[in-house]
Amino acid sequence: MARRENHYVCQACGATAPRWSGKCEACGAWNTIVEEAAPELAPHAAKRGAGKSSRLEFVGLAGATAPAARRVSAIAEFDRVCGGGLVPGSAVLVGGDPGIGKSTLLLQVTAALSAATPVAYISGEEAIDQIRMRAARLGLARADVALASATNLRDVLASLDAAGGPTLAVIDSIQTMYLDTLDSAPGTVAQVRACAGELIRLAKRRGTTILLVGHVTKEGMIAGPRVLEHMVDTVLYFEGERGHQFRILRSVKNRFGPTDEIGVFEMTDAGLVEVPNPSALFLAERRGEVSGAAVFAGMEGTRPVLVEIQALVAPSGFGTPRRAVVGWDSGRLAMILAVLETRCGLVFGSSDVYLNVAGGLRIGEPAADLAVAAALVSSLTDHPAPPASVIFGEIGLSGEVRAVGQADARLKEAAKLGFSRALCPRRRRPQGAQGKGEQGERVGAIDVSEIALLSDLVELFGPPAARNGRRERSDLKMA
Repeated sequence: MARRENHYVCQACGATAPRWSGKCEACGAWNTIVEEAAPELAPHAAKRGAGKSSRLEFVGLAGATAPAARRVSAIAEFDRVCGGGLVPGSAVLVGGDPGIGKSTLLLQVTAALSAATPVAYISGEEAIDQIRMRAARLGLARADVALASATNLRDVLASLDAAGGPTLAVIDSIQTMYLDTLDSAPGTVAQVRACAGELIRLAKRRGTTILLVGHVTKEGMIAGPRVLEHMVDTVLYFEGERGHQFRILRSVKNRFGPTDEIGVFEMTDAGLVEVPNPSALFLAERRGEVSGAAVFAGMEGTRPVLVEIQALVAPSGFGTPRRAVVGWDSGRLAMILAVLETRCGLVFGSSDVYLNVAGGLRIGEPAADLAVAAALVSSLTDHPAPPASVIFGEIGLSGEVRAVGQADARLKEAAKLGFSRALCPRRRRPQGAQGKGEQGERVGAIDVSEIALLSDLVELFGPPAARNGRRERSDLKMA
């Protein structure tokens, strides 16, 4: 009998290597290569007939197949992120930091769906009594949820595939499951990939909805091979700062709905409570018109969200000024500071700059550039931003303010929350339509001031003599 040899597998990308090394040559990750036992090869007798094949039967796109109805829970924010509900036969991967509330959220989802369909909650990390204690604390002790504590995937598959099995199952977590046909430990690339593949095949064959909980690494990415996110239908990240009670469920992949959609929850003693109007929640603690603050009208998926951006420009006591950012891209902050210094004559080189997105929300769209610039200039000049105003727009390296999408939805959300003015780039209009431009235009209850250059925004913060550390501004010529 031939001796089985071990091989070395990268835990980040799944690439194999003949020997151990400190760096993976495929993905460049360090200290991720682990020795694993090679899978046992089938005997030659079992391979007879392996070369036989049958021709595929192709069908057209048009057909009479009706889409299955989604499984809608009573948690509207969760259904919104999933695209209107859970699709039968789909696999959903939910990741997040430890203790952020993943298990709490999925226990509430299964309890909400238990009244309409058989559901099961399978945990590989907690005992049944521990799950019952959490359910009692959340007021879900009477929900018809089937509980089990197991880590052997063969037993889990046999239970889910039985007659009268559940139509929705939660696996908490996929890193704790293992297949006894593999010699590697639970949580390794081979185990995670094989276990997820078996569960997804079961979901497609029986129409069962599978919710997988995934651990995250210290970088905030879901642990295990990257192929895991490609295998599932939907990938959700549960985010939030431990110092805030807000939790954000963000969709980064969805085959059955829009991506970059968010659902906002508030963590309370009774569990997670959905927030139907996150803009009002993020602006609830805003204190009047103060310097260094600007309200940004952003878009998260199809939902407009208003959030306050705070900036502090303080004298630096060191030779190298500090740049600290929370909730935004630090590289983009460096770009905005460079444009303000080069194109508008402002001086930030001798000051520490701190930027914060209030409420724990993380912003990724370039439309926040103009609001960040307004907060920086407001803090530098100690002059508040225009009262009752929202700001959005993308800034180019030459100092121009570029148009962004879905401007009307942003303005409508601002008007609903009582704002009366908007500073934004030129909006796209139908051919032949004329706007009033910088002189002002009224859209509903909002007075819109369109800004073409970043220097126009700087002029709103007082005369040049009142701007601290301001150099003589050269005229900006646009092609």
